Amino acid sequence: MEMLESAFMQRALLAALLVGITAPAVGIYLVQRRQALMGDGIGHVAMTGVGLGFLMSTNPIWMATLVAVVGAVLMELIRIYGRTRGDIALAMLFYGGMAGGVLLIELSDTGSAANLTTYLFGSLSTVSDQDVVAIMLLAAFVVLVSLGLRRQLFAVSQDEEFARVTGLPVRALNLLVAVTAAVTVSVAMRVVGLLLVSALMVVPVAAAQQISRSFKATYALAVTIGVTVALAGTTTSYYQDVPPGATIVMLAIAVFVVLTTLAAPLARRRAKAMEASGAGGAVGAECTVDVPGTRSPGDDVKV
Repeated sequence: MEMLESAFMQRALLAALLVGITAPAVGIYLVQRRQALMGDGIGHVAMTGVGLGFLMSTNPIWMATLVAVVGAVLMELIRIYGRTRGDIALAMLFYGGMAGGVLLIELSDTGSAANLTTYLFGSLSTVSDQDVVAIMLLAAFVVLVSLGLRRQLFAVSQDEEFARVTGLPVRALNLLVAVTAAVTVSVAMRVVGLLLVSALMVVPVAAAQQISRSFKATYALAVTIGVTVALAGTTTSYYQDVPPGATIVMLAIAVFVVLTTLAAPLARRRAKAMEASGAGGAVGAECTVDVPGTRSPGDDVKV
């Protein structure tokens, strides 16, 4: 294929693949915690990191990661302690982060309005070899955390009080989720853009929830949807010359609409199958009770 012969498209497709994996992998915990818009707020804060990167002539991705992590930790602390004025503090953090990024880019010698647009909405041609290395390292961290600590993170996201009673370090795990979300924003900003990265965290998870019945299935399907729309959107952007971030998000929304349409018929079919199974098992049989075995927290819970 002609597209794969271009070095910049090879980098863009690799970045899109990593974004498609990491964004839903973290988004499933944010959705469960009812913090679906957290990625959007972190994206605003990360803009200051991008501006600092241009101002200090360093890689904007690493600087954005640093600032986004600090911002995510502050957001989590405000959530824990800011009972009365927390919403105002978060608003100031979000707006200040975006305004600071725009100002710093304009003050730098290498920054411009074009640079600002590529980070806000994503760009295929600007993904460099250094960006790919940074994205790969950051994506590895996200995958290790989201998979390696999936039971603990699910327990905290599902019920903090229960997790605290069982002895889990709830506060540390909450901070880890926030940090992982910040890293994911930095991973995705070159492909999807800072203003749209939250959508790729949330929409594939919401789409997967329409037809999946367990946390494990939701996780796997959400990542599959994320990878599919990220690669399809990047390919479409190359051939149709449209913004990659917007294309990826619109494809994710289209998948959500399709799965939502299919959800009701699938639910009716499952209900009929269960009724038929129950009726068949009752004919000529003794009264028996199936006792479920021991289950882990994430094995049979709808997220």
